[in-house]
Amino acid sequence: MFDRSFFTSKLGHAALVSVAAMIMFTVFTQMQQDMGAADMLIATHAAVELA
Repeated sequence: MFDRSFFTSKLGHAALVSVAAMIMFTVFTQMQQDMGAADMLIATHAAVELA
């Protein structure tokens, strides 16, 4: 599949950077979704207390 010479080439470096960026983007979006869910729970809880 891929050997050491591929990852030492310019194209190999670009591929590694691309994969790392996709992983970071996925982690970032998951963190944003988790924070949004926590905010919804807090907002629901506050609305119940006010009622």
